[in-house]
Amino acid sequence: MSESKYLGVTPPISLNPSSAEEEAISLELLATLEAEGQFESADESRNREVVLGKIDKLVKEFVYKASLKHRMSESLARSCGGKIFAFGSFRLGVHNTGADIDTLCVAPSHVTREDFFTIMVELLKGRSEVDELTPVPNAYVPVIKMRFGGVEIDLTFASLQQPTIPDELELLDTAILRNLDEFSIRSVNGSRVTDEILRLVPNVTSFRLALRCIKLWAKRRAIYSNSMGFFGGVAWAMLVARICQLYPNACAGSIVAGFFRIYVKWPWPRPVTLKTIEQGTMHLRVWNTQIYPADRAHKMPIITPAYPSMCATHNVSMSTKRIIESEFKRGEDTTTKILQGEAKWTELFEKSDFFRRYKYYLQVNAKSTDVESHNLLHGFVESRLRQYIIKLESTGMFVVSHPYVKSYDHEYACKSDEDLERFLQGQLPTTPIAADTPDQTTAVDKESEIKQDDDGSPATGTEKKAHVSAFYIGLMLVKDIGRGPDGRRRLDISGLTHDFIGLVKGWETWNNECMAISISFLRQSQLPDEVFEGLSRDPVSSTLKNNSAKSKKKRERSKEDDSSALDKSAKKAKTAMAVVPSTSGVAAVAAEPAAKTDDVEKEKGAEDVPKPSAAIGFTAIAAPVPPPPKQAGIKLKLL
Repeated sequence: MSESKYLGVTPPISLNPSSAEEEAISLELLATLEAEGQFESADESRNREVVLGKIDKLVKEFVYKASLKHRMSESLARSCGGKIFAFGSFRLGVHNTGADIDTLCVAPSHVTREDFFTIMVELLKGRSEVDELTPVPNAYVPVIKMRFGGVEIDLTFASLQQPTIPDELELLDTAILRNLDEFSIRSVNGSRVTDEILRLVPNVTSFRLALRCIKLWAKRRAIYSNSMGFFGGVAWAMLVARICQLYPNACAGSIVAGFFRIYVKWPWPRPVTLKTIEQGTMHLRVWNTQIYPADRAHKMPIITPAYPSMCATHNVSMSTKRIIESEFKRGEDTTTKILQGEAKWTELFEKSDFFRRYKYYLQVNAKSTDVESHNLLHGFVESRLRQYIIKLESTGMFVVSHPYVKSYDHEYACKSDEDLERFLQGQLPTTPIAADTPDQTTAVDKESEIKQDDDGSPATGTEKKAHVSAFYIGLMLVKDIGRGPDGRRRLDISGLTHDFIGLVKGWETWNNECMAISISFLRQSQLPDEVFEGLSRDPVSSTLKNNSAKSKKKRERSKEDDSSALDKSAKKAKTAMAVVPSTSGVAAVAAEPAAKTDDVEKEKGAEDVPKPSAAIGFTAIAAPVPPPPKQAGIKLKLL
């Protein structure tokens, strides 16, 4: 069979249509997705169209002002045009209620990226319907994040090598890439990749329903985030599209089952591609492991189909790879049960047990005293947290360093400049300004959320806002690592923690007057109630296999077969750790000697650490609950 007779780089696995039973299961999937709110209403769809229309007009105004800045006449500036392109889930037709819209602002050659992050940002600040405005100029793909008319928008930028941008412009022709800088090529390719994906799937209807399922699953299982080292939307879309190519006549339910069946056994780092990688004639950098050492380092490469092909999953670390593979295994087990009539689709969409999975966590707190600074700091810390994860992995102390995909954000009221200073030094005021939704609850203890002044009177209107965002990293320690002759372990990550904090504080936009960052080490029992969202906080067994110094050689021999071991339960760690907060908000961790099994089981239900008194005016960010008395043992040193 010649390549022209099928889509993809290999022939289909099966051309058979789905059975009546599989079609019925697909209908059940559709009903479940509808019940889960994965289809927006007609009013929401109309609002999105209105918002996109307003942004398109704003882009033309931006190009006009930027052209005037570059000393063009008013008439010539008006003729320069400008256009936005929607891509991502909205363009693929799989967006749901509350989903963001990925958009691209295209401008003529004389308009620069600096113009975009100055003039465009100022125009957006002047719009009453815009809030949560967060420019992220230093991201891999520079972006302006915002909420416009109630719709979350990610706006990227590209300056094409032509004097004007007409409304009829299309981006399919590779000639538009000529002489573009690297950032513009990445931005333009967002739209080009989306269009290529739709062109390369044999059945768009099945593709869209299956992708809706996979996107909801990935979000519920907390593995949907490119910045945190997991897969982003375009990567998940390409994975589903490849399964559609392999089963071109299958219904959505069969596509989802095939998705897990194929990828749980995928021989990474073999790349997933939708078509033969095009080398092109423009001498642009195309993903190629034979030429570029950096490409060989990609752990789970998924390659974009539009020229120049790039790896959409370059952020994946060894830890996030293992987590994704374990979720593939869980997905395969669950969909097998669904096809056999032993489970419902809702079981696939159960929420992640991240906050119950590990005994120990790092809490990275980003703090600011005004909302604009906090939006900037939040975006920068989120974009750089992956580097901290890689440094943690490099120590050899942890089986996994697992980042959670979202932060827990809150605003607090400070009644004086002194309170603001104490806030930046690592303490939270007791007065929250607004209650958060269940998905954005604060990452500090509820005991500190008192909506009154210390004297019991209502909070006054003269208070100043303080903002805190807590990012979490789950840690599984390598068994017996660092254990000395006395049987105690000594672990030190102070150097890399200093380096990460230094990286954040070395950011060009860092302001000591209104920003602060701290890192704390917490036991699972010390996590704030809010992160459990009303569910049980009882620990669960991880599906990730723990390590032992004695089995190092065995692990090395089986490195290429790591995924087959992900379903084995991890052995419980035998040290109980206590947080000792410091004034900087960075905690040292003391470890007890190894406990017996019975003692470990008893400890699971131990919640006898006292909560902070409501009368206390401030609560330390580093430890949501006071630590127990310091015990004999050694420290895991953070700073």
